[in-house]
Amino acid sequence: MTRAQDVEALILAAHRLARVAALDTRNDTPAAQWRTLAILRESGPQRLGELARLSRVTQPGMTRLIGVMAEAGLVDRTPDPEDSRAVRIAATEKGAAAYAAWRRELVGALLPRFAELDEDDWAAIRRTARVLNGKIAANAAQREEGME
Repeated sequence: MTRAQDVEALILAAHRLARVAALDTRNDTPAAQWRTLAILRESGPQRLGELARLSRVTQPGMTRLIGVMAEAGLVDRTPDPEDSRAVRIAATEKGAAAYAAWRRELVGALLPRFAELDEDDWAAIRRTARVLNGKIAANAAQREEGME
């Protein structure tokens, strides 16, 4: 396989894993809600437009989602200190707890599917996760430096 095919295989496997987890948990919460909470956890409070961009949804779609999430107590909207016309969205403690519970639910649903893996397979998974997370963090830091 080429490196491009390796990356493609990884992307497809990740998408399939996410779909299987969603089906196994029977969790009917929209994926966009979990993605939004993940972004807020990783990046901190965001303006609505930036949150929509990062989550890859339209701004009107994000506005509706944030409205639902705010009603549920998962996020707070506060005035942006840099622009009084804008608001920043932040996860609440309840939102952070819901996101953590959802992650535990995913792990619980998926773990039995990997029961027969041996230690070498688990070591490969750990290494892959470490490499991917490290590379993604490094790329994010480079992008942020380029914005300043």
